[in-house]
Amino acid sequence: MAGESSTRRPLFGGAISTAFPARFQDVSNIREVPDHQEVVVDPARDESLIFELLDLKGEVEDGGSALWFLRDVANEQDAGDNLVVEHSGTVELAGLRSGEAPAVAGTAIGKLAVSKGRQGREAQNIVRLYLANIRLKNAATDVVITAYEPLLINPLSESAQAVAAGPAVPAEQAGCLPMSEVFRLAVMNFDVHDWNLFNGSG
Repeated sequence: MAGESSTRRPLFGGAISTAFPARFQDVSNIREVPDHQEVVVDPARDESLIFELLDLKGEVEDGGSALWFLRDVANEQDAGDNLVVEHSGTVELAGLRSGEAPAVAGTAIGKLAVSKGRQGREAQNIVRLYLANIRLKNAATDVVITAYEPLLINPLSESAQAVAAGPAVPAEQAGCLPMSEVFRLAVMNFDVHDWNLFNGSG
């Protein structure tokens, strides 16, 4: 594994924290981010991590919730027709309690073609999308954590200006933690310090 380390970082004003590498910068320093989201990005690799707090989707069953959110994200990005689901499962978060039991995160991984911002389909990049859904039923909240890993950068994409067009440089080669590991750490280290955060959401 690469020598890059992760540090615990506060989210949502310190009400939540998790861990990810220092190369990921807070996007809210550059542009406005909705109150229910925290977005961090590594511009040098065009990789991003998004943490969202959503009203609990009661109509979505627990077992399939991560896949449901993965398809929802793909549809939002006009990529529902090309999403290839590579994996889905669950992981127990020993450090986070939801009532009496440890919280459980559903996970799903897929590959899709997406365009940046307002760019059209001719500028689509191929990305791997890692998604975790932590269902905090006692707080009526679905936490959705998504990680984007570019696999192939389109020469017409805005991304090609920041990182070269073509296949992405493997993380190990760049001395970085692979995105799969960045995602795993962000999910496994997710912790709530102030449950009052959820009283005002919704």
